[in-house]
Amino acid sequence: MNPIAEECIALIAKQKSISPGQIRLDSTLEELSLDSLDRVSIAFDLEEKYDIEIPEEKLGQIKTVNDMVTGIEEAVRQKSAKPSATA
Repeated sequence: MNPIAEECIALIAKQKSISPGQIRLDSTLEELSLDSLDRVSIAFDLEEKYDIEIPEEKLGQIKTVNDMVTGIEEAVRQKSAKPSATA
């Protein structure tokens, strides 16, 4: 499992006070009882950790843990592909 997947699972486990072993990549956020507040809190933590921005419309499209991981990976790729604004 890649570090982003591990981080997402760890954050969900902490948020819901469950064992990371109970969380699979194909687990739905509904199965994990993640409400909208939980999702926003986790998204905020991920944005801060990876210095990215998750658009609100993307947040609503996340249905599984794998969706979350894929979205973070995509945002990190896009961020690293952008030229630095400090030049």
